Amino acid sequence: MADLSFFSQAKLLIVDDEQVNLILLERILRECGFQSITTAQSTEEAQEIIDSSFDLLITDYRMRQLTGLELIRFVRTTVSDDLPILLASSELDSELEQMALDLGANDFLPKPFRAPRVKARVINSLRHRQVSQQLNSQLAEFDLELRKRTKALQQAHLEALERLALAAEYRDYMTGRHTHRVGMLSARIAVELGLPNTEIDLIRRAAPLHDVGKIGIPDSILLKPGKLTSQEYEVMKTHVQLGLKLLSPNTSRLVRMAKLIALTHHERWDGSGYPRGLTGQDIPLVGQIVAIADVYDALVSHRPYKHAWKVEEAIDEIKTYRGSWFAPEVVDAFLTIADYKESNAIQS
Repeated sequence: MADLSFFSQAKLLIVDDEQVNLILLERILRECGFQSITTAQSTEEAQEIIDSSFDLLITDYRMRQLTGLELIRFVRTTVSDDLPILLASSELDSELEQMALDLGANDFLPKPFRAPRVKARVINSLRHRQVSQQLNSQLAEFDLELRKRTKALQQAHLEALERLALAAEYRDYMTGRHTHRVGMLSARIAVELGLPNTEIDLIRRAAPLHDVGKIGIPDSILLKPGKLTSQEYEVMKTHVQLGLKLLSPNTSRLVRMAKLIALTHHERWDGSGYPRGLTGQDIPLVGQIVAIADVYDALVSHRPYKHAWKVEEAIDEIKTYRGSWFAPEVVDAFLTIADYKESNAIQS
């Protein structure tokens, strides 16, 4: 019986309304080396006790109330897709077998029971389950490993993009704090708007990538101390498309949000922004949020073409464009933060 040792602990359920059949089949199975055997004398009783912990179901076809076909249907719809099921009957014919197969039976056990045939069919069914479980386990391990590697690649991609964003920022503003401040302020506005914590965290991490495309803007335009010409401004505006290219084709939630922010944080509530001239609620909320955070921090920061504004002046400027450049609701959230603690709360 060495070949049966692996299956000795398999959990079997036998269902038959004739006790003599239960006794006979259980005895055959125990003589084959199976130790964990549960019996039930009706479909209804079996439905009460069967769950996914069983390794094999053997059910009689014709019983006093619900048939074995009803039990097969019940198992497949409520318990398990892959639990092996043997239908036992003395009435097996092509029509009954087809009905059972359609409902989810795996094999058949003719009556009267014969030990060699019972042994062979039970072992074959359990081997099929063993292989299926091993395959599922291997697939689960593969999926886990794939997720780990995908996450690592995405993290590496994100870190590279963050370095690019910092490089662009150093070229533009000679500081490494602007992107950080925009991320933090955007997250605080998101908190004030009542967004979920997971969304707030994504915004905090994605917002610093809003201007990553500026890495591709020529120094003669990016660092120009005076006002840009209309032609130069059109070149500057291309940093949005450059940012999208740098952020593609990564599909993580974080980078998807970063792409959305990069694309929409220069849109304006009244449609005067770029690149698509979106208006009102057509502008994604994350774009509306980062638009205010970016403009505010730009106003209070020194740039090659301007001195830093006072905090009060910058706040007043945001108020001025409420409902024209900026979404009223998002401006109100920003102002709540500003009123709470003017400088530290919105600059730290």
